[in-house]
Amino acid sequence: MSTQLTIIKIGGNVVDNPDALKRFLTAFAGLPGDKILIHGGGKVATQVAEKLGVQTTMVDGRRITDRPMLDVVTMVYGGLVNKQLVAQLQALGVNAIGLTGADAGTVLARKRPVKEIDYGFVGDVIEVDSGQILYFLRQGLTPVYAPLTYDEAGNILNTNADTMASAIAVDMAGRASVTLVYCFEKKGVLANPDDDNSVMGKLTPDLYAEHKAAGTINKGMIPKLDNAFNALDKGVSRVVICHADEVAAAVTGEGAGTTLRLPTPA
Repeated sequence: MSTQLTIIKIGGNVVDNPDALKRFLTAFAGLPGDKILIHGGGKVATQVAEKLGVQTTMVDGRRITDRPMLDVVTMVYGGLVNKQLVAQLQALGVNAIGLTGADAGTVLARKRPVKEIDYGFVGDVIEVDSGQILYFLRQGLTPVYAPLTYDEAGNILNTNADTMASAIAVDMAGRASVTLVYCFEKKGVLANPDDDNSVMGKLTPDLYAEHKAAGTINKGMIPKLDNAFNALDKGVSRVVICHADEVAAAVTGEGAGTTLRLPTPA
């Protein structure tokens, strides 16, 4: 394994779009060095659930994962979506291995405690086995992780892919210089949500707090950025948020997307 590692999380909106996904996977295949892909679930789980007569319940954009829905997301995320990505990467010359956090015990979680909302079988990551992930990389394999983890009772847990990417990046940061890239359908973090070209080239915690207070950064971007800054705070070298079509430029530092920065120590 090299001393440089790129970890990329790809959002469900790109997974749902065959043309966008093909462009992304081609770019991902061309990235130099060791890499890991973590993918979101997309809309396929909702579509499959409907066919099976399983009701989908969302609260603030987050899926409630009861037992029937857990069966659906396990099949769709860990099976259908994950293996389609692996097959396409094999065709592009990437020796990918499709995984969940349960495989080889790489991502252990606990069931989220019930507070105002019972999210069901949703996992909060508590431990990553970076030694096992390092073993995969040393075998010349590219791990492709579905957003599923497991707990000590043997339950599969539906887990936020942004959180999973951050946790893996933090644990691997002790073994390599890690670049973490969040790819989705926007060009980066926007100063004006109504203007897709208002990309902020750099974002600091203070600037983030200002935009959050003003409401220009809201909804799903907040947990994504919280995870991103947490990764930087815990030793990840670089974090970039960008459009899936610009992943190569983001990884090579050519100015694509939004690069997150911590304050320079005095």
